Amino acid sequence: QVQLVESGGGLVQAGGSLRLSCAASARTFSRYTMGWFRQAPGKEREFVAAISWSGGTYYADSVKGRFTISVDNAKNTMALQMMSLKPEDTAVYYCAADRFLSGVATMESGKYDYWGQGTQVTVSS
Repeated sequence: QVQLVESGGGLVQAGGSLRLSCAASARTFSRYTMGWFRQAPGKEREFVAAISWSGGTYYADSVKGRFTISVDNAKNTMALQMMSLKPEDTAVYYCAADRFLSGVATMESGKYDYWGQGTQVTVSS
C-alpha cells in the first residue's frame, strides 16, 4: 500500500557527513511512524533512528548525538542527517514505515510493514 524510495547514499571519508532521504508514495508522515534501519555484511538488520506518529524521536546509542531524523510533510519526505561518520556506520540503510508505532516498538524492524529498497553508505578510514 505504501512505497518508499531511499536516496543519498554514497562514499564518504571518516568524519564526513551524508544526508539520506526517503520519499513516500502517499502523504503518510503525519499519521505514520517512520524509521531508519541498517544492515552490514554478515550482520543482522539493526535499528538506527525513528520518529513516531506522535512526534517522538528515538536513536540507537551508537548514533545518538551524530544522526538526526526529520520529516517534511509538505514534501512527503523523511531524512536522516548523518554527521561524524565512522567506518562502522558502513551498511545498507533502509527506511521503513507503519501506522501508530510508539515507544520501544519503533526500534523493532519486525513491527514495520513497509520498506524501501535500501541505499549503500560506505565510510572509508
